[in-house]
Amino acid sequence: MLKKIIFQNFLIYFVLFQNVQSAESGGMPQLNPEFWFSQIFWLVLTFGILYVVLSKFILPKISSNLEARKSQILENIETAEKQRKDSEIKIKEFEKIILDSRTKAKNLLNQARKKIFEDINKKREALENEINEEVKIAEKEILDLKNNAPEKINRIAIETSNDLVKQLIGMEVNNSSISAIVEDLSKKNRGKYYGV
Repeated sequence: MLKKIIFQNFLIYFVLFQNVQSAESGGMPQLNPEFWFSQIFWLVLTFGILYVVLSKFILPKISSNLEARKSQILENIETAEKQRKDSEIKIKEFEKIILDSRTKAKNLLNQARKKIFEDINKKREALENEINEEVKIAEKEILDLKNNAPEKINRIAIETSNDLVKQLIGMEVNNSSISAIVEDLSKKNRGKYYGV
């Protein structure tokens, strides 16, 4: 590349040599052939140094910074995907707990009914009251679990999103913006997970 530049400069020198003779008398020293060799020398030296500095020092640093940033972004995406999968696993666990609680409540209710029919009528009323209270407690626990699960998941999603955005762009983001986005996504997906 350096040889090509030198060749082009010499070619220009010889082509323009005849035309420059007339400009020489006009007082333009940069067109005087006497100074061309020194001008070409400094041109080649300047651009050669600039080329070496760019190719050996500046461009490798820029390239390594771009690669580091790309790997960091990929790592953050992998982390976000893993946390999304963890959230889905937690949701399935909550659904299983709810189903188990309902099954347990139904089993308790069935067992209590069998006991009630075996006992005398007086004990029957007392046992039904106890069973109803246990069912109410179980349903309340199920309802509390169901109501608290989206809030906990949303809180985890907000914290995770805030950390990821902070790592990606290097600055704090308004929690209310992230909260609004997570709440909107939660409302859209609530029907899918809870049958709402």
